[in-house]
Amino acid sequence: MRERKSIFGPSKDEIWTQIAADIGGEFIEGGFWGKDVLIFKHGEWQILLDTYTVSTGTTTITCTRMRAPFINKDGLYFKISREGFFSSIGKFFGMQDIEIGDTFFDKQFVIKGNDPEKIKLLLADDRIKELCQIQPKIQLSIKDDEGWFGTDFPEGVDELCFECVGVIKETALLKALFGLFCLILQRLVQIDSAYEDDPQVTLK
Repeated sequence: MRERKSIFGPSKDEIWTQIAADIGGEFIEGGFWGKDVLIFKHGEWQILLDTYTVSTGTTTITCTRMRAPFINKDGLYFKISREGFFSSIGKFFGMQDIEIGDTFFDKQFVIKGNDPEKIKLLLADDRIKELCQIQPKIQLSIKDDEGWFGTDFPEGVDELCFECVGVIKETALLKALFGLFCLILQRLVQIDSAYEDDPQVTLK
């Protein structure tokens, strides 16, 4: 059922449909497994925006996420989040706290990863840092799988993933997020951590 327009302004569907038109993507209402999705192709990569719900036992929380599978050339993993955000969800074993040498950025974000030098190279791109700072709520990571109920990735394929609590309907934030994903995927290729090839994965 299509989301109704409310007194608070355009619905999520209306906003996401307009964003898809603006950036050359596709909004599919009730698409994969009945979920609304916004799909954008950047080179051989497919970037997918959707929402999902998490049950706390007494209530449910809706989260916004963006995902893009890619061929991970050297097994690089990281998580970038604002201090305290999602701190109770998941632990990244084998990762260490990283500071990149940018005092302003290091104060705003907690950075964990398995290859500090590669992550410093990734974040040496000023535009990537600027686009991270635009997002008021952010957890950005490379994940090796999506768990029991998600997509099963083939060997060598991982996923760039953004998650935040709530439904993002701000056009500027969403366009900046698509821009951030495009830049990170390109940067991963530049630092020799990803291939530009199609990962041959369809997300659920």
